[in-house]
Amino acid sequence: MAEDGFKASQEATGDGGRQHHLPVLLQEAIHFLNVRRGGTYIDATLGAGGHAFAIASRLGPQGHLIGFDKDPNAMELARKRLSELGGEPPEVTLIQASYAEVGERIQPASADGLLADLGVSSMQLSDAARGFSFQAEGPLDMRMDPRSERTADQVVNHSDEKTLADVIYEFGEERRSRRIARAIVRARPIRSTSHLAQVVAAALPAMKHSRIHPATTTFQAIRIFVNHELEDLRTLLEAAPRVLLPSSGRLVIISFQSLEDRIVKDAMRDGARKEIYRLLTKKPVTASEEELDRNPRARSAKLRAAEKV
Repeated sequence: MAEDGFKASQEATGDGGRQHHLPVLLQEAIHFLNVRRGGTYIDATLGAGGHAFAIASRLGPQGHLIGFDKDPNAMELARKRLSELGGEPPEVTLIQASYAEVGERIQPASADGLLADLGVSSMQLSDAARGFSFQAEGPLDMRMDPRSERTADQVVNHSDEKTLADVIYEFGEERRSRRIARAIVRARPIRSTSHLAQVVAAALPAMKHSRIHPATTTFQAIRIFVNHELEDLRTLLEAAPRVLLPSSGRLVIISFQSLEDRIVKDAMRDGARKEIYRLLTKKPVTASEEELDRNPRARSAKLRAAEKV
């Protein structure tokens, strides 16, 4: 069953049979970023480096790519991918940090474009040891940055019932949050992702014709809470107008669930009302039928873009 609310990606065979990350909405992202030779571009969510590679390959030796990711595994994959740039590559700066730090790390009015591809990637979901997936036996971790203190285990096994219910309701938009929280508390200690998924599924009545696993929203909620995802997103959106070049800087955000998309939409529309941005997408851009055929997980992706005035 599908695990919604995560970055849609898959592996594609590159030169020499090596496996490379195929990012979602790649051509659309490049188009709305208006990537120009010699420019400075920020990829705030490097992942395996798919978007970053496409951007960097267009910049030339005078260009500068700055990449952020708080996941050290993703940083290593992106570093390897970018090392394969041919010709005269641009300057590349990789920073292991949350995109919430963009405003602190980047000089004001210095970037031609900023891209963020939100959510958890299929690369992270496929690694059972990370604890993101309910489809595999793994630890209750869910940290994108292993240096972070908060874990899924702390949330699941040590939060009081009301706090747990509030987390599931607010970050999972799950109307049955109280029933789920009650079941989790009664089943403690919960020691693995598969155990948690079983507890949640047993607490909920079967939904006829649903392709969505009943634990989907609970796992989404705990992951977002553990990683401060919505707070970090708001911080990034507040910083974006400061770091983008006036009259041309582009902001492109790809989201995968309604909470993220609502925050992005509101921030861009508010910026347009205040004459900070010119909206480039009145409605979100979604994956083409061709892309969906290659990568069905792209079905939930929504891209929004704006240009600094």
